Amino acid sequence: MKLKSFIVFSALFCVSTNAFADSKNEFVFYNGNVFTANSKNEIQSAIIVKNGKIEFVGDDKKALKIASKNAKKVNLNGNTLMPGIIDGHMHPQSGGLKLSMCSLEYAPLDMAQMNAKIQKCLDEDKNAHEDDWLVIINWFEQEMKPFGFVPTYKDLEVLKTQRPIYIKNSFGHAALLNKAGMDKVDLVHQKERIGGVIVRDKSGNPTGRLEEAAKDIVIEVLPQPSEAKNLEAARKAQNLILSQGVTTILDAYTDLETMGAYKTLRQNGELKLRPHFAVLIDPDKEPDDNKSIAEVVRQRKMFDEGAPKIAPSLSVHTVKMFLDGTIALPSLSGAMLEPYFENKGTDEKPNWVQGDNYGIKPYISREKLGELMVRLSDLGIDSHLHADADGAVKVALDATEILKKQRPNDKTRTAIAHAELVDPSDYKRFGRLGALPVLSFQWGKPAADTWEGSKDILGPKRFSVFEPQSLLHDNGAKVVFGSDWPVDAFNQWLALEVAVTRMAHGEERKKYPFKLNDAKPLKLNDALKAMTINGAYSLHVENYVGSLEKGKFADLIVLDRNLFKTKPETIAETKVKMTMVGGKIVYKAK
Repeated sequence: MKLKSFIVFSALFCVSTNAFADSKNEFVFYNGNVFTANSKNEIQSAIIVKNGKIEFVGDDKKALKIASKNAKKVNLNGNTLMPGIIDGHMHPQSGGLKLSMCSLEYAPLDMAQMNAKIQKCLDEDKNAHEDDWLVIINWFEQEMKPFGFVPTYKDLEVLKTQRPIYIKNSFGHAALLNKAGMDKVDLVHQKERIGGVIVRDKSGNPTGRLEEAAKDIVIEVLPQPSEAKNLEAARKAQNLILSQGVTTILDAYTDLETMGAYKTLRQNGELKLRPHFAVLIDPDKEPDDNKSIAEVVRQRKMFDEGAPKIAPSLSVHTVKMFLDGTIALPSLSGAMLEPYFENKGTDEKPNWVQGDNYGIKPYISREKLGELMVRLSDLGIDSHLHADADGAVKVALDATEILKKQRPNDKTRTAIAHAELVDPSDYKRFGRLGALPVLSFQWGKPAADTWEGSKDILGPKRFSVFEPQSLLHDNGAKVVFGSDWPVDAFNQWLALEVAVTRMAHGEERKKYPFKLNDAKPLKLNDALKAMTINGAYSLHVENYVGSLEKGKFADLIVLDRNLFKTKPETIAETKVKMTMVGGKIVYKAK
């Protein structure tokens, strides 16, 4: 997981309080640019929705002729109507909870600015006790000023507080404690966690920085959100998600509380999108595979509501497993096939040469992973694998090959999330094995983490194929989009723009007026299909949603423009005018 520096796309929106009152209505949308995402990539001008399903897709004349006289007629005025976006990798409950927390807003900050923002949160939280944790989110440490500066607890000592503070790296793979926080968890005497690092200074003393599984030292003692707070977070997340035209999601690392909140929404008649959930298997925390798999099955029985229906319901058919961390500085916790480069010169006269740091070893061996995937396949459970670097990706593909050899008729769909660096010899294996790269398109642009934080440490050869979206697509992979929100600010349309430009947007383009590297952008059609029908395929719902075809559920969105006549560098400015799920209007822009 990781982040790029950009501001949350703000949209004024309202979610209809009687969204389910129009379930039996008939709609005819005409005079539009209807992107179907079907196998022929057809563009039509009209669509009829009836009883929650798509009744007709074609031209205006026929649509207006066959629609009933009571149909609600909507003139699209040439704007694009398309399938609802399917986000194949996000963390909605975390995002919903964070909407009410102290945020550093993914901003580029020096230490003084960072402390000022934290102090403001402390001052405004007037009811807190001095022992209460303050959790800080959305810290884009890759753009700390000066570049490469890694703060320690000592840099937080100017804050006027006795409270313990926990600052979460926006990538989700590292965190920082102040002195009070270190004391509260007795960090000096804590043992190292498998798969984690308590960062120490030259004398062996903790700096307050925690990486990967070491974060659990704090997570285990933080107060958990109440049932009411989880429910409110789910509502907030759903509203934001619908406002950007997303109608189906995969929560790529869920828990019982999250699924409970969404089940309550469904029972209350408030569920307006289609959530799928991935249950974590972590061999470090539970080495007994029998127990891990049994727990996944138990949670599936608790929350999975069967085959998709017109009205949204919960789906649990996926396991999440981590194979490595994140490539970029300062963590360097990707599982690399070749060592990172190191600067043997100075900041003024750098001399980047390959060192001996391979990052981390993959958290799960290819043999163990393959065995787990075979057992999960026998239960009809998909594997969703976090693999950021080329070494982790290779292990994921090797394990998928084990699965395919042992179960030639396997029907599960393996997803390999992030895949920022893939060995070129593995490009064609995705398509051959049916493994799905789930990629965050917004990462394919120059930014602090992809340029300053990755370019030199990867070296020119690897950097030339960094963020291989088109390289995988052109070699036969079925590419799927996943935003990874809230690792990034939630902006589906910026992600689409970057997919087709490989460039920064707006003010950021002044700083980085060039493409990330020589890898070509995706074509608009291909990027849109990754965000629609390919995402549906990854979740086994391509027969229900993901394209606009007769008989499918009416999950669709209306935009404020003709996307195919929009300048690529302005796609991020797109706004959603309306979102429909199962034939019901669940969001309208003001």
